[in-house]
Amino acid sequence: MADLKFPDDVRYAKSDEWVRVEGDIATIGISDYAQDALNDIVYVELPEVGDTFDKDDSFGSVESVKAASDVYAHVGGEVVEINEALEDEPEIINADPYGKGWMVKIKLSGEADLSDLMDAEAYKAYCEDR
Repeated sequence: MADLKFPDDVRYAKSDEWVRVEGDIATIGISDYAQDALNDIVYVELPEVGDTFDKDDSFGSVESVKAASDVYAHVGGEVVEINEALEDEPEIINADPYGKGWMVKIKLSGEADLSDLMDAEAYKAYCEDR
C-alpha cells in the first residue's frame, strides 16, 4: 500500500474507478490500487466514441493474467474520446493509471453528481480495510 498513489484531484468509486471532472468533461480510469491488484493488464475493452452511458453503467473491461473486471462510468454522458493507445499497450495502465492510462472521456449529460464517490483520503482508508 505504501507505494500506491492516491491523487487528490480525482474522486474514487468502491469499484476502483477514478473520475476527474474538468468543465463538462469527465475522464475515467482505474485506480492504482486496482491495477496493482489485477497485476499485468493484457487487454482493455473500450466503448466507441459516440456511445452514451447512464451513471454507473459498465462501459468496458480490463483483463489481466489474474482476472477480468468490468469498468463503470460514475457519470452519465457521451463518450467523446477513448484512449486508443491502450488497444496496443494496455500495460500503460499499470505504469501510469492516472495519467497516460486514462480510459475514456465523457461529455457530461448534466451536472456531475460525485457525492457517492470518495476523496483520496477516504478511498485510501477503504483500500487499507480490504
